[in-house]
Amino acid sequence: MSAPAGNKDRIAFDRVSVEFQTAAGPLRVVDDVSYQIGDGEFVAVIGPSGCGKTTMMNIVAGFVEPSSGAVLLDGRPVAGPGPDRGVIFQEYGVFPWLTVKQNIAFGLKLRANRVPQGEREEICARYMRLMGLADFADAWPKTLSGGMRQRLAIARAYSVRPEFLLMDEPFGALDAQTRSAMQDLLLEVLQAEGKTVMLITHSVEEAVYLSNRIIVMTARPTRIREIIEVPFGYPREESLHEKPEFGELRSHVRELVMKEYAVQARQRTRMSD
Repeated sequence: MSAPAGNKDRIAFDRVSVEFQTAAGPLRVVDDVSYQIGDGEFVAVIGPSGCGKTTMMNIVAGFVEPSSGAVLLDGRPVAGPGPDRGVIFQEYGVFPWLTVKQNIAFGLKLRANRVPQGEREEICARYMRLMGLADFADAWPKTLSGGMRQRLAIARAYSVRPEFLLMDEPFGALDAQTRSAMQDLLLEVLQAEGKTVMLITHSVEEAVYLSNRIIVMTARPTRIREIIEVPFGYPREESLHEKPEFGELRSHVRELVMKEYAVQARQRTRMSD
């Protein structure tokens, strides 16, 4: 899984700004942001909490409209949610009243993604196998561990074959060991399937380990602080974490993010004075 040089842009932010109306007046969350995500790229967006990262992803998903500028998918403005985009949130996005298999099959019964029953069975079997859920086809989500529920959420998003995968802190609620295993599983599935990925994360380690590029955002109103090319090829293994160059890049990104947290703290101090 790697974006080839000169690959075409699939997602483009073109001078995007977002303002929300509040009781105290308009609140600018995103300020004149432009960047692109190429075909097959895995781009991580990182920055201080509340800076506007999720808002940007929600524009791509079609849940939020920019106040000015545009977000383009393959050169066309986003006009709303669509089956070409799979969205995975930190909260396990599964239906508790459906079994594992029924959850995965759900999107395949909707008009936009409907497939014949035989094909549906094959798709469910494939993703249950890929995600290690084959033995739990008839289990209810409440009986699964957190990591298994998130595997189910990813399987459900993948089953409808989206071109884009939009992930908002998908492993944030997991313990460190499970989170690491889920990262490796995600990379394995992406190696087999291929997607264009936008990941929102607070974890510097996760951003460096998973992505082709890291977009570091400022404190609110968010702008681009720095865009960093990640020099490690795919496939990636756990041993990458121990390499000096990984540590150097992690330290650089962490320093950038911590400086923005310091800016955010000063902003709060001024507001409280």
